[in-house]
Amino acid sequence: QVQLVQSGGGLVQAGGSLRLSCAASGRTFSLYAMGWFRQAPGKEREFIAVIRWNGGRHYIAPSVKGRFTISRDNGLVYLQMNSLKPEDTAVYYCAAGLAIGDSWGRLEGEYDYWGQGTQVTVAS
Repeated sequence: QVQLVQSGGGLVQAGGSLRLSCAASGRTFSLYAMGWFRQAPGKEREFIAVIRWNGGRHYIAPSVKGRFTISRDNGLVYLQMNSLKPEDTAVYYCAAGLAIGDSWGRLEGEYDYWGQGTQVTVAS
């Protein structure tokens, strides 16, 4: 089993920055990749970013590329969010996968464990 605990988030003005953290514990040696998703009210969960557990290859969704970055340090995975916009308002989730399919972590079904979610609100 793997446990994911998220921290960070909150309320920020448009143009500001936030960093989300996701701490993984348990059988982390079995992990292949970590991802970030978000879900805005009334919308489907949206893929944001994915990174290999060993910190190598990563991918950022085009919708946030250039503003968001994903990184990993020991048992923590970070989502750095800059130049935030009101449309970035959502609940953000981290996820951990034991194996990643052909879509390379862009689908929810590729993940085995999920964090508790954290609210990010961007005020205009």
